[in-house]
Amino acid sequence: MAQKIFVLDTNVLLHNPQAIFSFQDNRVVIPIIVIEEIDQFKKGVDEKSRNARQIGRYLDALRSRGSLQEGVNLDNGGILQVTVNKEVSNVASNLLFLDRNDNLIISTALYFKEKYPDTKVILVSMDANVRIKADSVGLNAENFETGTVNFEELYTGSIIKELPDDEFEALKDKPSIPNNFGNLYPNQFVRFTKKSDPSISHTMRYIHSSNTLIPFKYYQGQEVFGIKSRNYEQEMALELLLDDDIKLVSLSGIAGTGKTLLAIAAGLQKVIEENKYARLVISRPIFPLGKDLGYLPGSKTEKFNPWMQPIYDNMDILLSRHDQVGPANPKNKRKTSIEDFMDYGYLELEPLTYIRGRSLPDQFMIIDEAQNLTPHEMKTIITRAGENTKIVLTGDPYQIDIPYLDSSSNGLSVAVEKLKVEDIVGHITLIKGERSALADLAAKYF
Repeated sequence: MAQKIFVLDTNVLLHNPQAIFSFQDNRVVIPIIVIEEIDQFKKGVDEKSRNARQIGRYLDALRSRGSLQEGVNLDNGGILQVTVNKEVSNVASNLLFLDRNDNLIISTALYFKEKYPDTKVILVSMDANVRIKADSVGLNAENFETGTVNFEELYTGSIIKELPDDEFEALKDKPSIPNNFGNLYPNQFVRFTKKSDPSISHTMRYIHSSNTLIPFKYYQGQEVFGIKSRNYEQEMALELLLDDDIKLVSLSGIAGTGKTLLAIAAGLQKVIEENKYARLVISRPIFPLGKDLGYLPGSKTEKFNPWMQPIYDNMDILLSRHDQVGPANPKNKRKTSIEDFMDYGYLELEPLTYIRGRSLPDQFMIIDEAQNLTPHEMKTIITRAGENTKIVLTGDPYQIDIPYLDSSSNGLSVAVEKLKVEDIVGHITLIKGERSALADLAAKYF
């Protein structure tokens, strides 16, 4: 037998069909009940259904190498085996209700543990309850962690350095300074504080190609489509959003920190005011908070409207501030509406369901609620970017609505951590809430 035996739960394969190739030179076992469960998902059009069809194609191709029931060799030196239901543990029948699929998968793992007592058998599942039940019957159980990151150490995009007063004063007038502050990532910010008064600060951005830090170049307190930053975190975010050389910006933070509002403001500024991009495209996963609305009547836009309402709310705020009554907009002048921007072709609101297969050149693209995407879905979206396209990811890794995703395994966290070494990528974690005092209390205490 191989060094270890990994028995896979259904959710692992639906999350990532390539999971069968992720266990090096060990034996990977797929219970037949897993194939039965996967078969129920193959007819849909969502990501889970595509993954179900893909795992079927993988297994069908591997049949040419021999009997799946006996086990076939994989290119990485491992062995893949599909085992049938009759191979269940006698112990399991006394401990579990074997009319439940999860328990049949656990029972299969127990069978292999009894059959190969000298080999370590591990049940791999993204369902915490399955792992708990497996542990209670004496099995080793693990989460599927390929592609996960350590959320407690997740890259924030900025650090704070305290300087003596004389060094701090000399710093403010310099166009750049050499990096003598340790290993920094491209476009990481360093917030220098004055030793005698830490409330006084000066923030600079790290340029990897020259190993120097420079002052803000793109955001210097000006209005961006009617709004200004309210704290230094938002200043850093706007500096990244307004820099056309940075092609991927990620903004994470709790509710009310201004992630989406800043992204949309920068997008409208670049598309409407500066004409740097042809269109602002805003999209978000279609996943309801609470009970689903069910099937909705109407066109694609009408069906999508309930999920895009937070975007409309932010747009209304920006348009009301941008079109303030004054010399440029007298009282009798009709104010611009969201529909006007859509009719002119400046703005497109698109469900993520329709992003696959598209090529999007010359776009300012915002993906809201990005924490509800798997790493594979995130890859699919980022690969849509064409020439002169900028992608902005916004989300809160603490608010995840998708089963089997968590703060460490969601697409936003994985993208932040894996792409932080690239020169055309920037990230900022926003902490300070600016929506309202009440919203700050809710974020703090719940």
